Amino acid sequence: MIRPTKVYVLISAGLALFSATCTKPPATKAPIERPKLEFFVMSQCPYGVQVVNAIAPVAEKMGDNLDFHLNFIGNMQGDTPSSMHGENEVKGDIVQLCAAEIAPDKYLKMITCQNKNPSQVHTNWEGCAGEVGIDAGKLRACLEGERGKQLLAASFDEATKRQANGSPTIFVNGKPYQGGRRSVDFARAVCGEFTGEKPSACDIPPPPTVNAVLINDQRCKECTGSDQIEAKLKTVIEGMQLKKVDYATDDGKKLYGELRAQDDSLRLPALLLDKSLEADADAKQALARYLRPLGEYQSVGVGATFDPTAEICDNMIDDDGNGKVDCDDPGCKDTMGCRPEKAKTLDLFVMSQCPYGAQALVAMKDVADSFQKDLTLNVHYIGGVQGEQLTSMHGPGEVDEDVRQLCAIKHYPKNNKFLDYVSCRSKDPRNVDWKSCTGKNGISAAVIEKCFDTEGKQLLRQDFAVAHALNIGASPTFLANNRHAFNGIDAETIKTSFCQYNSGLAACTKKLSQTTPASGGA
Repeated sequence: MIRPTKVYVLISAGLALFSATCTKPPATKAPIERPKLEFFVMSQCPYGVQVVNAIAPVAEKMGDNLDFHLNFIGNMQGDTPSSMHGENEVKGDIVQLCAAEIAPDKYLKMITCQNKNPSQVHTNWEGCAGEVGIDAGKLRACLEGERGKQLLAASFDEATKRQANGSPTIFVNGKPYQGGRRSVDFARAVCGEFTGEKPSACDIPPPPTVNAVLINDQRCKECTGSDQIEAKLKTVIEGMQLKKVDYATDDGKKLYGELRAQDDSLRLPALLLDKSLEADADAKQALARYLRPLGEYQSVGVGATFDPTAEICDNMIDDDGNGKVDCDDPGCKDTMGCRPEKAKTLDLFVMSQCPYGAQALVAMKDVADSFQKDLTLNVHYIGGVQGEQLTSMHGPGEVDEDVRQLCAIKHYPKNNKFLDYVSCRSKDPRNVDWKSCTGKNGISAAVIEKCFDTEGKQLLRQDFAVAHALNIGASPTFLANNRHAFNGIDAETIKTSFCQYNSGLAACTKKLSQTTPASGGA
């Protein structure tokens, strides 16, 4: 119904007020087109958990102005759904899809409640459903019935169609999203897609300016490019103003020298943030684990490994002025290009609680059993050292397991006996009961415990140094014959890549498993 409106009419006697009925509706503002935001995640993946937690308050504030879709990544093996982190993750995926169908206005609140302990998404849904007012009985019926499997199969199918393999994979209005993962980043991304008037939820203040300095060296072939670092950092610090300095310039040498005098471990590329970072509390919090004080700056860890004062090992120049060039320089002996060829050797670099590294360790038992004496296997671990503390990506538990596995390698090397322990642990790497993988296989828990504190930690420190010298940070990474890098997580791929450099070995004609070994992890 169109309501009457007041119309003012000017007449010669003065101004009179009349009531009239409008025959044409008043002009309206341009309609708001809802942006479509799609997430493809795994319910136990920490990065998937991060983005779902970040979008929840945005979706609540946007309400009907945002078309949000949550899908899950995995595959169907016959009628059975499968996901990277195992059966419990599958149950978590299903119950979250069921909640989205049953209570579309409440399901994200339930999921963020579950995400306080994502390892328990298969059981904590019931308490979280009650907390936010979702009918737990309906959820259970969906989870345990055919509807839940149908929803997950459809979700997996959509992820496959969209080639969403990594958690998270994100699309905004059908376009791949590569921006930051904070709530404000998602809000700005969707607000930029409105074609009409934006809703009040898009009244977002501009980001504060943060000053940054990037010191790099054009001689470094392996260094991450300045543009790459800038693009990545801008996903966290939207208001960043970056000054780029090359080490070859006088300013570059001077600044690097001053900072190196305060921290001899400083390497390039070096990314520095000044005190203006304090104005962007969200960015500071997001970067907190990567920051360390360095003079008047905060240095951001970017995986820097290049020492501009050292010999460059492949340019035919005596860079450090000691009279020795490239591989003749002692500083180059451990680099990839200067390592001697060693036939029939295979080095594996992993993180023990990385799911891909764990899968490779399980597969290596099949590979080693097939090649027998035609393969010399060396397993190394990837991590870092901060002062006297050993660190690794997945936390202190991973460091401890790295040490235990090195102890097994040290004390049970004959016929690769250590793989009995290592492959057993890698099938469930986050299980705290490591002793269950000892005993029956002839590997003594007491031997590993005795080795752990002193010998084992020193072995791990040495391993970290080897990986660092070779600039290896991806788990798993293989080296065939001491110098040829490749990747793989199933036995057949590992065998095929190894045999490219070791043709003629009997085991190279065998067909090994191409099935990815099951493993836990995060």
